[in-house]
Amino acid sequence: MEPIPLTRRQQGASYENLARRYLERAGLTFIAANVACRAGELDLIMRDRQTWVFVEVRYRRNATFGGAAASVTHSKQQRLLRAAAFWLAKHHASFDTSSCRFDVLAITGSQIEWLQDAFNAQG
Repeated sequence: MEPIPLTRRQQGASYENLARRYLERAGLTFIAANVACRAGELDLIMRDRQTWVFVEVRYRRNATFGGAAASVTHSKQQRLLRAAAFWLAKHHASFDTSSCRFDVLAITGSQIEWLQDAFNAQG
């Protein structure tokens, strides 16, 4: 009997779980996953000491079209910034009052690339 292939949602959850474990081993503390709001969705919210870390997890089977990291476009960054601002506001914080950074955990094939502070609210 052949294994049942995973749905895209199941694959995404699997890679987000891999990313979470990778970042926890690196010393970050898990706060939340798959936080959805009207502004967008945040894959992982972590803490690195006093800093909120909003992590976008991207997977690509290969680098044919630029790999996983290249798939985080400017418009995707803008959606993540809006979603993070919305989440912070719900927690009585903002980019002005909290230390925040935006990381990308890019998985291309079996290679993991952690881009810390990949983009920010300043531009």
